[in-house]
Parts: sequence; C-alpha cells; structure tokens
Amino acid sequence: MPRDAEETRTRLLAAARAEFAEHGIAGARVDRIAAAAKINKQMIYVYFGNKDALFDTVFDRHVGAWLAEVDFDPEDLPGYAGRLFDYFEADPAALRLVTWYRLERPSGPGLQSVISVNEVRLARLAAAQQDGVLANRYTPVQLLALVQAIATSWSSMNPEFVVAAGADRDLRRRTVMAAVAQLVEQQR
Repeated sequence: MPRDAEETRTRLLAAARAEFAEHGIAGARVDRIAAAAKINKQMIYVYFGNKDALFDTVFDRHVGAWLAEVDFDPEDLPGYAGRLFDYFEADPAALRLVTWYRLERPSGPGLQSVISVNEVRLARLAAAQQDGVLANRYTPVQLLALVQAIATSWSSMNPEFVVAAGADRDLRRRTVMAAVAQLVEQQR
C-alpha cells in the first residue's frame, strides 16, 4: 500500500501541536511526536529539518486557524475580544501554544505570519483612530495588547482563582466584552 504523504504530514503536525502545547519547544520530544503520529522519527527531519522548524510550521498553522476563526474588526473590539475568548475557551491547547511561543521565543526575528498579522491589525487600529472611530488615548500597540490580555485573562488564571470565580462561561465572556467596551469608549 503506497504511503499518503499529505496524510502523514497531517498526522505529524497534529501530534507536534499536541506535544508543543503540552511541553513547549524545549520540552517537546521528537520521539514522542513520531510515536503519536505513528511515523518513523526520520520523517520529521525529512519534512521539516529540525524541531524548531517543526514548531514554526505548527505555529504558522495556528496563526492561520486563528485568523480564519477570529475575525478582527477595529470598529467592534468588544466583539473581537468575545470571539478571541471563545477561541481559547474552545481550544485551551491553542493558548498554551501561544504561551510557549512567547516564553521560548522572546526575542529574535519572529515568525513572518505573526509579524504580518500584527502589521495588519495595528494598521487597521491606526486607521480607526485617525477616522475618529477609536479614541487616541492608547497607541495601536497598547490597545491591541490590552484587548488581547483582557480576552485571554480568564483562560490564563491560576486554578485557585478559576475555582473562586465560578464556572459561568457566559458571564466571563460578557465581562471580557464589557471591559473592552469600557477600554475603547470615546472620552466625552
């Protein structure tokens, strides 16, 4: 039976995503990825060259999925925050993957997919500010950082706080959206 290279690659990327989300780049093991994907470890090197390049591919796919699912609208930042909240609530491994990326790649050139997404979002925020849709109280960078931090705040809390806060997901989502609405409210 001939091998299906695309199916093998898909299994490999799914196994790598799970491994990186659980253990980060440094803690991930190529042996575990290969075993989970049911492939020979050498195939990872054939397809990707090394573990770092594999992580970059996994993270690029994550960015693509995020863009496809979480529409960014600078004129509705509370809605964006709600969709971002939903995305990470539905896929906690995605937030862990982002967290590992931030922890283990704090400097350097960065991934082009991340750079491109940020450039587009920051330009759209700047245009909305220039058009008077958003206040200029924060720079676009500050505003995007705050909105994303608020949207992911519940997902990144320590377990003890989550227990104290309760399990009402809809209330947490409404809180995120209300906080972002207050953040972007025009000064009167």
